[in-house]
Amino acid sequence: MRKFVLGLGFLGILAALASAADAPVPAMGKVFDGQIKGAESEVVSLAEAMPADKYDFAPTGGEFKGVRTFAQQMTHIAAVTYGVSAFALGEKNPSEMGADENGPSNIKGKDAVVQYLKDAFAYAHKAAGNLTAGNAMDALPSPFGSGKMTRVAMISLVIFHTFDHYGQAVVYARMNGIVPPASRPRK
Repeated sequence: MRKFVLGLGFLGILAALASAADAPVPAMGKVFDGQIKGAESEVVSLAEAMPADKYDFAPTGGEFKGVRTFAQQMTHIAAVTYGVSAFALGEKNPSEMGADENGPSNIKGKDAVVQYLKDAFAYAHKAAGNLTAGNAMDALPSPFGSGKMTRVAMISLVIFHTFDHYGQAVVYARMNGIVPPASRPRK
């Protein structure tokens, strides 16, 4: 009897796995869009948490000579997000990359920087939404010079590039007594 019950348990597990295999798989664009939402949530909440009077802050001691200000970290994230999203969509970049890929020079002050960042992520969501299994591996001329890059590589770049600069911006925030919202205890 015990073997029979164990056998039924094993058959139940197999049946559950078989039905899970038949479950619909989310579209590729939805998967990447979810990852972009995660990056957006962390970086935008950090941009909103940093006081306006600290947007021009950049560390100066140690090996920080010549680094971007906090505002430039945020506008750089946005400018690159716009650029690679436009590439993935096959569209003309709706923003300018600006000096050192820091975005348009007229983006000044916390409110303008946060809005520019939000708008860039809205455009990235459009790009991710257009990514399919059929076009993900299309090799297009790289926006970074010679060679080619795929659409999926560009969408991936939005995610890892954002987190690269988010990590730098977290250091700036903590140097100014700001705990990043993503690191705060959950209520």
